[in-house]
Amino acid sequence: MSDSDAKRAVQVEVLDTLHVITLDRPEVRNAVDTATAHALHTAFLAFEDDPQARVAVFHGAHGHFCAGWDLQFGARAAQQGRSDALGDLEFATDDARAIGPMGPSRLRLSKPVIAAVSGAAVAGGMELALWCDLRVMEADAYFGVYCRRFGVPLIDGGTVRLPRLIGMGHAMDLILTGRKVEAAEALQMGLANRVVPRGQAREAAIALAQQLAAFPQATMRADRESAYAQWDLPMGDALQQEWQRGKARIPDALEGAQRFASGQGRHGRF
Repeated sequence: MSDSDAKRAVQVEVLDTLHVITLDRPEVRNAVDTATAHALHTAFLAFEDDPQARVAVFHGAHGHFCAGWDLQFGARAAQQGRSDALGDLEFATDDARAIGPMGPSRLRLSKPVIAAVSGAAVAGGMELALWCDLRVMEADAYFGVYCRRFGVPLIDGGTVRLPRLIGMGHAMDLILTGRKVEAAEALQMGLANRVVPRGQAREAAIALAQQLAAFPQATMRADRESAYAQWDLPMGDALQQEWQRGKARIPDALEGAQRFASGQGRHGRF
């Protein structure tokens, strides 16, 4: 794939403080090859580095989120003896900007990303959705570790994020069987955060992103980072890091208290 083709496959729309990043490879249901992975990685780094950007929406065009790694590309690359048959594999654990085989799957961003899931979000595409903070799913969309049937491993965070998100029992069911998970079940097990009618995931995700973008950003990001950072810490250390991140935001809290006292935000209104 040429650079121009990769740019067409990954489109970025800036809507005020939002970045809408769209996969657009309809001929392969938005499956990702090496050039597309690099373009996705670049797009999300640009979102991270844009001081005006607050929330990103990750979307797949033409009715599918992402069908995973482009196995046809991988087969051709392997036959040709190319080193990129399975993408970029090696990375340093302390590199928060590392590229993954699917592109952004190893990035540790400071700002939230919302997946707008339509159609297939399977194999590596499911891993990309798991990488996002929230998932808005259309009623006829589906997840699945479909790479199970072809012997392709989960190497974009699936074995890490899935158990943390939905628990080990549900995760083992999905990882070992590779079965299809439709929207109603995904919502029940916590794999989806919202389910919307067919064709409405992008708009619903943008509306949710606008809601997040309207909040005081420094406090929201501190709380988000604390939630992610606590996983590997004992309870006392986790509470301490929460305090260290949160105390810097106390002036914001006091300013917010003044706004509340003046009548703003009462009765659930914002």
